[in-house]
Amino acid sequence: MFITNDVKYIGVNDHKVDLFEGQYKVPNGMSYNSYLIMDQKIAVMDTVDVNFTHEWLDNLQNALQGRSPDYLIVQHMEPDHSANIVNFIKAYPNATVVSSEKAFTMMNNFFGNDFAQNRIVVGEGSTLSLGKHTLTFVTAPMVHWPEVIVTYDAYDKILFSADGFGKFGALDANEDWLNEARRYYIGIVGKYGVQVQALLKKAATLDIQIICPLHGPVLSENLAYYINKYDIWSSYQPEEEGTVIAYTSVYGNTKKAATMLENELKLKGCSKVVVHDLARCDMAEAVSDAFKYGKLVLATTTYNADIFPFMREYIDHLTERNFQNRTVAFIENGSWAPVAAKVMRSMLEKSKKLNYAQTTVTVRSGLNESSKEQIKELAQELCLEYTVANQNGEGQNDVGALFNIGYGLYVVTSNDGKKDNGLIVNTVSQVTDTPNRIAVTINKANYSHHVIKQTGKMNVNCLTVDAPFNVFEVFGFKSGRNVDKFANCEPLRSANGLVFLPRYINSFMSLKVEQYIDLDTHGMFICSVTQMRVLSDAQTMTYTYYQNNVKPKPQTDGTKGYVCKICGYVYEGDPLPDDFICPLCKHGANDFEKIK
Repeated sequence: MFITNDVKYIGVNDHKVDLFEGQYKVPNGMSYNSYLIMDQKIAVMDTVDVNFTHEWLDNLQNALQGRSPDYLIVQHMEPDHSANIVNFIKAYPNATVVSSEKAFTMMNNFFGNDFAQNRIVVGEGSTLSLGKHTLTFVTAPMVHWPEVIVTYDAYDKILFSADGFGKFGALDANEDWLNEARRYYIGIVGKYGVQVQALLKKAATLDIQIICPLHGPVLSENLAYYINKYDIWSSYQPEEEGTVIAYTSVYGNTKKAATMLENELKLKGCSKVVVHDLARCDMAEAVSDAFKYGKLVLATTTYNADIFPFMREYIDHLTERNFQNRTVAFIENGSWAPVAAKVMRSMLEKSKKLNYAQTTVTVRSGLNESSKEQIKELAQELCLEYTVANQNGEGQNDVGALFNIGYGLYVVTSNDGKKDNGLIVNTVSQVTDTPNRIAVTINKANYSHHVIKQTGKMNVNCLTVDAPFNVFEVFGFKSGRNVDKFANCEPLRSANGLVFLPRYINSFMSLKVEQYIDLDTHGMFICSVTQMRVLSDAQTMTYTYYQNNVKPKPQTDGTKGYVCKICGYVYEGDPLPDDFICPLCKHGANDFEKIK
């Protein structure tokens, strides 16, 4: 199969495997991908699983058309990709093995041979010329082993991404990419979100047109979609609004409680409710769903003064993968001494940024009026945002929205007549209360200033402390004149027709411009309030909180170069070119400082 004129696919499909890595169900098999780059010199990208030695060598031989390979590039030493290194060298003894230093150490461990007489050790930024194809190697430690490298082909603009952007399932299986890619990522790579974020930053500096992973299909269209999913997953943000109910039940009473909550949530407008019986479901899928949705309800029995084993296993899977940034609620059952909620919460202590529901449901053997009422209270608490998001509901002029204004960070939304727009501001203040007047100051250089001055209206969205850095990248580092900032979002609309954010805000205000004050570089809009709504009681994001907790801390240990003061991008090298533009936030060299 040709990927480009010079790059061929030579991998294999495995329909015999039932459990990948001994634990993940793969009803549609697996693909083990390998690629061939034909140029003046020939490079083979990785091998395949040991069970497909001859099929792979046949694929390689047929694709070579009588030529011999010059290089075997080993990006990852996990045996499903590296098992045939020795067999390759036996078939092509004049070929050179190219890999990272750690990988050669692992080769010695696996095969008793580190190919010291016939190898090239590569690291960050190393290059290998094949002729018109120049390969650049990028280190990707702990994505998801420490020796991993990925490879960029500048000629065909291909990123050979190792296990990144992979999925379960053979290539001839007819299945959706998203669900199996999510289950694959969360299960196998999920613990290493920080490392994936670091790799995504490096990838952002490359012109990538094709992604060739070691599992799953070659990606050549709508790459922004796939990269956005990886950004969401690796930053541990909810992918969708919804609630997962994960339960264990011995005699059916805890199941009844979970079912009642499911029904109550749906009645109150919860956008999505997913229920997993942990004793019977695919555990990997249940774990994946906990990362997919924003809320998780854990329901189990007290068992031997602890919790039921399947629930303990489930929580272990979550914490192992750095479960965070979610709302969690508990349902416990116990006939004489219920302690399940206490045990579950203690197990989650190592998880970051969890918001616990105030209501804990306690069932004593069977449901009664008291526990049923608790379930209704929990449903009400979990569905508060869905209730107030109803345009025809109550709270359309809730003065409490004004109380969320502080020296905080806000997203101001507008519309230029063709598309919605938004930007980050930190200068919003209430100037009068009879009538309510709000002042919003915006830099004249921003496209939003131009739009609002033309249209005379805007929405101010009060960000909450769970807003991820991605929100600031989208609304703070890009211009609405050039990009659609809501392309990957399904926003809600207020009565004035403008959008308000569907998540990460506690309130919004719709404003009508009454007066404009020219402040030289900025313009101040004095506005009346046409609508104000409170969506949650979550804490408002302040500028200090953003600097201390949200803005990524650049990894500069042992690095010589410069760091962007706006977004934390690290430029390795000295000096920094005067005309350098940050590839992430687009700020110039003046916003960089030298690493000390």
